Amino acid sequence: MDFWQHIYEHFDPVAFSIGPFHVHWYGIMYVLALVTALLAAKWYVKHDGYPVDEKRLDGYFIYVEIGVILGARLGYILFYDPHTLWYLSHPWEIFNPFHGGAFTGISGMSYHGAVIGFIIATWLFSKRSKTSFWMWMDLVALSVPVGYIFGRIGNFLNQGLVGRVADVPWSIYVNGTPRHPSQLYEAVLEGVFVAAILFFYRKRQRFEGELIALYAILYGTARFVAEFWREPDIQLGFICCGWVTMGQFLSLLMILVGIVGYYLLYRRGKKPLVSARSDI
Repeated sequence: MDFWQHIYEHFDPVAFSIGPFHVHWYGIMYVLALVTALLAAKWYVKHDGYPVDEKRLDGYFIYVEIGVILGARLGYILFYDPHTLWYLSHPWEIFNPFHGGAFTGISGMSYHGAVIGFIIATWLFSKRSKTSFWMWMDLVALSVPVGYIFGRIGNFLNQGLVGRVADVPWSIYVNGTPRHPSQLYEAVLEGVFVAAILFFYRKRQRFEGELIALYAILYGTARFVAEFWREPDIQLGFICCGWVTMGQFLSLLMILVGIVGYYLLYRRGKKPLVSARSDI
């Protein structure tokens, strides 16, 4: 086992170089995540009868990608960067995700910020295309967890978002310290686990928005648990009670939003898409 532990410690995060340009494994995994999520969405559109043509689906994903990138960056600055006000005098650094706030040296992107950007992008697209906002949200709830698996594998290969110090046989060395491979834990919990539950539940969907509400609850729970093995953000540490991380706090908010949203949508009693698609 020590052999593999040390292999990881000396693993090169750069997959290959073309002249002065370096292509990182994380970038490759990020592209795979996007492609896989899009392919999954197309599969669900075809097999579950979503009233969406391929051209419109491709256009929607462009909207979402822009929203996710902007939301992830701005979310990091607001939620994780201790020098948020610094950006008021250096606004050009807002769009530099590799500064990590210019002080930490880590990638400055936030998942929870990406969620906010995704929601705004979906709302704008649904208004522009005059389609159902909740239909898109449910479709994304089914598709995103599949791609998320590759995103976390990318974190692992990039040696980012490292785990806490560990003495388990499968620990990996990061800068000479054995740690949990928490990125892989997250790939399973936030990716495989969430994707599988929603895949098998989708035919029982009772109203529009149910799947995205369940996604918020499931992802929030999976992320909250995974944070116990993930090293707290170095610039923040534990934000409460000596054990609560920012990721856990935001995940609790996500769970709460999912529960409240589920209740309100259920009370609203919208006709479920799965019923409308049953005859297709």
